[in-house]
Amino acid sequence: MSGTTQTTEARELLEKLVGIPSVTGEERACAEQLQTFFERHDREVWIDEVGNVRAPADDGVLLTSHIDTVPGDIPVRVEQLPAADVRWGGGGDPPSERTDVLWGRGSVDAKGPLASMAVAAVRTGASFLAVVGEEVDSRGSRFVVEDRDSGPDAVINGEPSGWDGITLGYRGLVAGTYVATSESGHSSRPENNAIQDAIQWWANVEEEFDTDEWEPVFERVTAKPIDIDGGLSEDGLAVETTMDVQLRVPPSMSTEEVIEITDGYLDVADRVNWDDRVEPVMENPRTKVARAFRAAIRQQGGDPRLLRKTGTSDMNVFAQHWDCPMVTYGPGDSDLDHAPNEHLVLDEYDKSVAVLESVTERLLED
Repeated sequence: MSGTTQTTEARELLEKLVGIPSVTGEERACAEQLQTFFERHDREVWIDEVGNVRAPADDGVLLTSHIDTVPGDIPVRVEQLPAADVRWGGGGDPPSERTDVLWGRGSVDAKGPLASMAVAAVRTGASFLAVVGEEVDSRGSRFVVEDRDSGPDAVINGEPSGWDGITLGYRGLVAGTYVATSESGHSSRPENNAIQDAIQWWANVEEEFDTDEWEPVFERVTAKPIDIDGGLSEDGLAVETTMDVQLRVPPSMSTEEVIEITDGYLDVADRVNWDDRVEPVMENPRTKVARAFRAAIRQQGGDPRLLRKTGTSDMNVFAQHWDCPMVTYGPGDSDLDHAPNEHLVLDEYDKSVAVLESVTERLLED
């Protein structure tokens, strides 16, 4: 297959995937398109019981990304635009004054990385995994790490980093629901009700993790209330309050430490039902995977950038269960994640495919 034909095939797959809506919970049609792509290349492939696409092969490298997107209707189209009008995820400027741009929900997060992983997998013979549910609860990756007997030798996880960037670290996450109840009474009474207890507890938590502005966000615990509800119970005999909260956890701490600190501010009658824990991850930049990426990016004329992300990804899940080197990589500007103007420069996508192919071949030869 010629280079031009390969580029055309890779772009066609990307456009097909972006053109199929796949909001979390509705990934099946997009998964079937991926399955068809691997079947056309005579690869073993199936969709598992939770909806992941699995195409096992040489487990020297597992290439993986997620199928689901957040909601948002962005008309799918390819336009040729002035380079100054688009978001180029890598260092420097796009390689020409005008460049082809793909618009659509998921073009950056994460169907650009997903398609580039699929293309690299069929060209190199590496194992491939496309997971569901990453945007909500990582149920696809959680299922896989429990279902497999052992992990691969290396993992390349797909999220936007820019074609010349590799992500080595993510903060962790703890999420839960605060619950408090107090006796009902006249609002003139001085005692706190459950709503005040919730507000006070959260103020204490925020003060505990407050830091100087100079400290990098990646190294802080950041605490966010997501939802709060409170008022009289149906029988009118109590005041009830619930508050959904999330705290991001830096690699210097564990989720257990953060929970212990926040629980320390609870009154006897209050509690938090912690329902989600994701440990932070920070990979060594000297692993064989990171070295292979630096070499491949330089080969394509780039200056490698090492990144740390303040959110979480499926890499957190994989790192907690598999003792192997891994990085996260993929085309696109991560500032466009979930954005109303989400778009991907196709020249950047092409470069990412080339980098991935080179990295995977190098790792499989080791």
